Amino acid sequence: MKPLFCFITFLCFYLGCSQNTDIPKKYVLDANQFYGSVLLHNPDISHLITNYPAGLILGFSRKRFGHEDWESEFGYPDTGFSFVYQDMNNPTLGKNFGLYAHYNFYFLKRNLQFRIGQGIAYNTNPYDKQKNFRNNAYGTHLLSTTLVMFNYHKENLLSGLGVKAGISLIHYSNANFKAPNTSTNTMAFNFGLTYDLDGGQVYEFVEPGSKEKITEPIRYNLALRGGVNESDVIDSGRYGFWIVSAYADKRLGRKSAIHLGTDIFFSNFLKELIRFQSISFPEMDVSPDTDYRRVGLFVGHELFINKMSAIAQLGYYVYYPFDFEGRMYNRIGLKRYFGDKIYGAITLKSHGAKAEAVEFGIGMRL
Repeated sequence: MKPLFCFITFLCFYLGCSQNTDIPKKYVLDANQFYGSVLLHNPDISHLITNYPAGLILGFSRKRFGHEDWESEFGYPDTGFSFVYQDMNNPTLGKNFGLYAHYNFYFLKRNLQFRIGQGIAYNTNPYDKQKNFRNNAYGTHLLSTTLVMFNYHKENLLSGLGVKAGISLIHYSNANFKAPNTSTNTMAFNFGLTYDLDGGQVYEFVEPGSKEKITEPIRYNLALRGGVNESDVIDSGRYGFWIVSAYADKRLGRKSAIHLGTDIFFSNFLKELIRFQSISFPEMDVSPDTDYRRVGLFVGHELFINKMSAIAQLGYYVYYPFDFEGRMYNRIGLKRYFGDKIYGAITLKSHGAKAEAVEFGIGMRL
């Protein structure tokens, strides 16, 4: 399920980019070596932090020069793909091979580059009850992965060659598609080279012209989300879930909007967890008849990037009959608009840093 999330992310990313063949195309390669440490975000993985992971980050980026409005609004970012090879330097964790779709954003006269990428990774040695029971970080071979890089970036110093150096964060998780799923976060230092494939030819940025101001009344949204997940109890089983969402949004301009709405959760994995706790842990005083459904209220923000947008929402359960990870929840993800009213969404719902599920959704903006 989570690998499908990443595949659709790639597809949305590709469809969201311009396919106009009349504008100039400039491509840059980069190669970075990194060396770092696994962060102790959860004491349950302390036995896995025994060495310093290292690896290689390769990037392929297309420069954007402002031929579409969204490009100049975001400081002429790059779009592209990254590949990461990471040796965890721990036989229990194995090695990871990741492929990402990324954006590069620039600051301080384009000397600082911020790369954000989302993708899919393959782990060589996930959890196995008999062969690798100590690996409680990765429950599956296929993982979701997020790449963040913040680098000093200087291109075309000599015949298309440039340099970059900075820090990177690499996250691996399967979002509770299958337990265990404690996940890992690697903080690393990286250093590398860049190469301009056309030898450093310079293209001028298109200066933004006058833009029509976007003013809209409050709009109403209906969304249906679903997926599959499992509780933290290993081998408790994977179950489908459904979420019905209704919310209002208000555009604040060309780039952003705010949300206010409600979610109704039908999370079937909680049925099994309630049954399990009522039988196995009588001291928890859980009734087998406890309702597995939840209702939440949320506020959020949406950032528009071409036909895609990034959403972030923070919610609170107002109907909460069974205690699972606390009353607060959050959601982050991507939306892809198909026309003015219909959109698809891929989001990660979690409680703080504790993922609950990846949600695949379709919605209508009325």
